[in-house]
Amino acid sequence: MVSDKIKQMLEKVTGSVREVFMLNGARSVKLLGLIVGVVLLNIIVLSPGLLGVEIGGVSVLETSFGVTLVVISLLVVLYGSYNLLFKASVVPPVKEIKTYEDYIAALTQYKNVKVLKKDITLALDQVIRMEKKKNTLMVILGQRFEQSELSFKKFGAVSYEVEKLFYLNIRGILNKLSVFDASEFSLFASQQRPAQFSDKLVQKKTALYNEYLAYVTGYLGANEEILLKLDQLLLEISLLDSTNYKDVEDMPCMKEIDELIKQTKFYKQ
Repeated sequence: MVSDKIKQMLEKVTGSVREVFMLNGARSVKLLGLIVGVVLLNIIVLSPGLLGVEIGGVSVLETSFGVTLVVISLLVVLYGSYNLLFKASVVPPVKEIKTYEDYIAALTQYKNVKVLKKDITLALDQVIRMEKKKNTLMVILGQRFEQSELSFKKFGAVSYEVEKLFYLNIRGILNKLSVFDASEFSLFASQQRPAQFSDKLVQKKTALYNEYLAYVTGYLGANEEILLKLDQLLLEISLLDSTNYKDVEDMPCMKEIDELIKQTKFYKQ
């Protein structure tokens, strides 16, 4: 019993740590670069054999300059840490979202909405898995084919189109959620409805709310299917006996993915 509770606590901690790294990975790298730059600057300036500035030396001016440099360096690191790790990032409008980090940040702004928590957690997990599978696919292709081969180019083109379709679905989720303020979702899902609203109005609002959530669920289901097809594709590549381009085109999963991609133009967000 106790071990189960400890296991659950560890899983929660692991999940939280993964989210922190997922959200702050790029920022942490920038912060590390800032700290390294500040340290190198201090080493260069304060090393006796270089510029000759020494704290506590004979010259009062040198000491003042050295102390000032140390204080300013500390302030720069503190300010940089606040901006990169603690200050809330500005989420761009949906139409301007382009990078992996943009999608993560845009989804995360809905993570604390109770009625959306499970869906957003799944969406974030799907984005992480998509990046991993895409990278794994490119590594396997690089080991199996030469980049100049038609087979490599075919797989590469399919990977690009599938990724585009995947993020088109994520964009669809964000478009649907952006129509409402987060508090509105909580209001619609609450058992305590405003007394001044008529039952008919409440029913209409609830129906609309459920319709939008159904769209979100639909996009998540479509992306889970895409991730499954990528898993199947990785398996089929590992079982492929030759590198012949025609064999690649005849792979069952490649045909399914090609058909899925062709349906992209019929998608509505």
